[in-house]
Amino acid sequence: MRTQQIEVTDGVELAVDTWEPAAGAPIGPSFVLVHGLASNARLWDGAAAALVELGHEAFTVDLRGHGRSSKPDGPYDVPTVADDLATLIATLGIDRPVVAGQSWGGNVVLELAARHPGATRGLVLVDGGWIELRGQFPDWDACRTALAPPRLAGRRLEEIEGYVRSSHPDWPETGIRGTLANFEVRADGTVAPWLTFDHHITVLRGLWDHHPTERYADVHVPVLLAPAESRDQEWIRRKREATDTALGALDDARLHWFVGDHDIHAQHPDELSGVMHGMTTDGFFR
Repeated sequence: MRTQQIEVTDGVELAVDTWEPAAGAPIGPSFVLVHGLASNARLWDGAAAALVELGHEAFTVDLRGHGRSSKPDGPYDVPTVADDLATLIATLGIDRPVVAGQSWGGNVVLELAARHPGATRGLVLVDGGWIELRGQFPDWDACRTALAPPRLAGRRLEEIEGYVRSSHPDWPETGIRGTLANFEVRADGTVAPWLTFDHHITVLRGLWDHHPTERYADVHVPVLLAPAESRDQEWIRRKREATDTALGALDDARLHWFVGDHDIHAQHPDELSGVMHGMTTDGFFR
């Protein structure tokens, strides 16, 4: 794996990790793997490594405001972040990759395909891409109150790590380490999220303003919908309604449910990568 900083607009650079198959390995379509809100590229490490073993080049990226990338005051709306990805793909010369996005990142990659026809050969929407917050909350203030992040700056690293490990006992180490990479570790052993509280709220407002149901008709590449099935039956019901709507509106879409957490890519990287790879070999991502 090698890391680069790629300038996508004036003063904004994105950190991107390139994962390459071993010499002589079969080369399938490339994958660009996009994280969710308040996350980072490292949560895709396990999936990227699995894709490399299957003969694919993979690129994992920290979006603006996150991880090792630039942290401008703004903007953080979904179209701007999607344009960042389009510039990244063009600058690196990636030939029509399959682009996978998780949660908020799913909405971002859907917007990428709608705004930049021809930039991708297909999308994977991992428990996101159909998120419409206006349908879940009566107004922006209610959404902000419900979804504002906890203020974790100043907590000790060992406290955060203990919580992550106890909350996700079945996650592989790549998922645990990836989650901890959401934080800057200070010299005194305390942490601070790389995505600041104020930037988090600004990104959330951008998601509030995004309407994927209005973008489905503009997406003309194959789309794999990959929702996570949890124990929350009401949440599953809403998710089934949203994915059914997407299936009916998109040109070419498939649905594959996973059993697990919202961060399926971190919890079950081999399973997810196997499904994505299979859709390159059966001609879905053509």
